[in-house]
Amino acid sequence: MKIGKKLKELRTQNGLTLEELANRSELTKGFLSQLERDLTSPNISALENILEALGTNLADFFQSSKEEQIVFHTQDFFVNEQDDYIIHYIVPNAQKNEMEPILIELENGKRSMKMEPHGGEEFGYVLEGKVVLHYGMREEIVKKGETFYLKGTRAHYLENQWERKARVIWISTPPLF
Repeated sequence: MKIGKKLKELRTQNGLTLEELANRSELTKGFLSQLERDLTSPNISALENILEALGTNLADFFQSSKEEQIVFHTQDFFVNEQDDYIIHYIVPNAQKNEMEPILIELENGKRSMKMEPHGGEEFGYVLEGKVVLHYGMREEIVKKGETFYLKGTRAHYLENQWERKARVIWISTPPLF
């Protein structure tokens, strides 16, 4: 761990200048500057003073937490091929989140899984082709570039009645897929 780099991040997150941190921690601006550039190391007492001025403590500062992944690449995706459709789980382990986005592919004459009524909401964006959105007794055609947004109070699913493959980004909350 680069202590200096982490201290500088904390200082800037707190909106403090080097001089302000020096005054609060009773250390010199020069020492803090060298520390942030990892040119020197603090003793425990000095580090405790700095961390107190930054609103944290030794235990929290050294707790190693893995950086949250916020960008996902195609190699991170998980693909689930069903008889009628292919689901690309484009955010791994999204079931632990508030929402779950998938990319669903439907060939001609195929349909997605039927979602039974639930308390959540869903959003879809047609990337390619077009689909019929079955929502209870309603049927709506949704074309490339169009979206749908619905409450999960009725059974619903997508169907591709056209020759061209359809690809839809489908986001549900809470996660259902």
